[in-house]
Amino acid sequence: MGFYLTAILQALCLSGLVLGIYISMKIFNIPDITTDGSYTLGGSVTAAMLSHQQSLWVTILVVLVAGAVAGALTGLIHTKLKINALLAGILVMTGLYSINLTILGRSNVPLIGTASIFELIHLKIDSNVNSLIMLIVIGITLMATIGYLLKTDFGIAMRATGNSEQMIKALGVSTDRMKIIGLAVANVLTALSGFMMTQLQGYADINMGIGIVITGLGSVIIAETLINWLRINAINTVLKLVIVGAVIFQLVLALTLAIGVDANLLKLVTAVFVLLIVGLPRLTLSARND
Repeated sequence: MGFYLTAILQALCLSGLVLGIYISMKIFNIPDITTDGSYTLGGSVTAAMLSHQQSLWVTILVVLVAGAVAGALTGLIHTKLKINALLAGILVMTGLYSINLTILGRSNVPLIGTASIFELIHLKIDSNVNSLIMLIVIGITLMATIGYLLKTDFGIAMRATGNSEQMIKALGVSTDRMKIIGLAVANVLTALSGFMMTQLQGYADINMGIGIVITGLGSVIIAETLINWLRINAINTVLKLVIVGAVIFQLVLALTLAIGVDANLLKLVTAVFVLLIVGLPRLTLSARND
């Protein structure tokens, strides 16, 4: 049971990341590879600052600013230099690897005797249950904040930018500004996930972000499948299902390990699982058309 609880805790740590990928992929139609770098950036800043006995709240603030700068940089490269969004993300992600290594000072930094967000309140004796409650509260807060943002005039303009860029331009809205802010918000959420995961696992590693965008994409695709099946349009329910998608994804990986699959093959299993999620609905649709 503890094995699956750990999977749920990890999924909730990734709630910010999946919400960020939802914003970049589903609202702006931008495949933002910056995610791999900004997730590690959040973890690197967290480990570096907390290991130097900095305040937890100052650390969170710096993590959020760092994530925003990374996302805005990708947006600026894409919109101002007219470079493909995928390439812009890859360039920033590549640059962030060196920056993250410089921040960490070495490849791995453990957090021993440092402040933790999971120790702010003690609702339960079991530390895992306490962490679960904290992460649920954080996940609900993030979901409510993004849901509120997307319902405002500014959020509606963001959604319209992804749906019909020409129409929103004709209304006098700067689509470049919308994309830059949207990517900044997405990477703020991603960096926050790096912060929470570093706190949960007790260390930051320079390779912690490699392939994390696949995990996020898989979670969003699971949510999209559920949304289509249930025919949901309400934005708050959609955001809930995005986080549920992350939980389902992590539980499937946990089940894979529980039945004895070699841990070295976990990345391969992840890739195959995402392929199945993406491919099966298309194969089903093709079979119906035939």
